[in-house]
Amino acid sequence: MVLGRAPLHPTMPTASNGTVSLYYETDGDGETVVCLGDVGYGAWQWGWQHAGLTGPFETLVTDLRGAGRSDAPPGPYAVDDFVADVQAVLDDHGERRVHVVGAGLGGMVALELARLSTRPRSLALLGTAPVGADLSLDPLFGSPGDPDELASSLAAALSRDFLDANPDVVERIVEWRAAEDATREAWEAQAAAAEAFDVSDRLYEIDVPALVVHGRDDAVWPVEYGRRLAEGLPRGEFVPLDSGHLVGIERSREVNDRLFGLFETA
Repeated sequence: MVLGRAPLHPTMPTASNGTVSLYYETDGDGETVVCLGDVGYGAWQWGWQHAGLTGPFETLVTDLRGAGRSDAPPGPYAVDDFVADVQAVLDDHGERRVHVVGAGLGGMVALELARLSTRPRSLALLGTAPVGADLSLDPLFGSPGDPDELASSLAAALSRDFLDANPDVVERIVEWRAAEDATREAWEAQAAAAEAFDVSDRLYEIDVPALVVHGRDDAVWPVEYGRRLAEGLPRGEFVPLDSGHLVGIERSREVNDRLFGLFETA
C-alpha cells in the first residue's frame, strides 16, 4: 500500500474546450495512461496510481471541469461535456490512443469516450456504474473550507479499517481536498452529470478490454453496479476487493498490479 501522494510532475499545461480552460499534468514515458477523477475530487486522488505507473507509462492526470485548477463554469454539467474536455486535453497533448482509468464519474466519462471514439486502448473502471439515477452521492461531499466536514465525509469514501489504520494519510487527504476539491456549486454540477448518465443498454458498443474494480464495502456506488457493468461489457472483467469506494487508494498495490496487466496485454 502506498501511504502518501507522490508529488505530480510540474509539467502543467492547459487545454481549452471553447471558453473552458482545463488543467492537466503529465509525467513519465511510454504509452499514455489518462486518469479521470470522481465527483468533486482534485488530482490528489491519483497520487497512488501516479507513483505506481509513472516510468513504464506516461501518466496524464486532468482535473475535470469544476475541480482543481480547471475552470468551473455554471452547471449542470453532462458526461458529454467531460468527454469533449478529455478530447481537447488529448488533442493539446498530441496523443491519439491512450489507456483510460476512470473513478466514479470519471469511469462514466471513460465509458462514453470509448463508445464515441477509438481513442481508448483499454478501460479501467474503479468504483463506477453504468447508470447513475439511483446513486446517492451527497455523503461524499465536503466543503473545501471546512476541514472537519472534509474529514467526516471520508467515512463514505474509505473503509473504517483504512481510516483507523492510517490517520496520517487521512490528515494529508484532508489538506489536499481543501486545496483541490470542488465547491458545493461545482460539485452539484458534476454530480448532476453522474446522476443523469445511463449507458446500460449500450455497453455492447464498447469493445475494448475493460477492467472493472470495485470495493465490496462501497457505501455510495454499490458493488453490484460494478458487477453489472462488467457483465454488460463485451470484454469486461470484474475484480471485487475488500475496500470502500476509493479502491485505488485503499488497495493501491493490487489495483496497480491489475492495471499493469491490463495495459501490457491491451
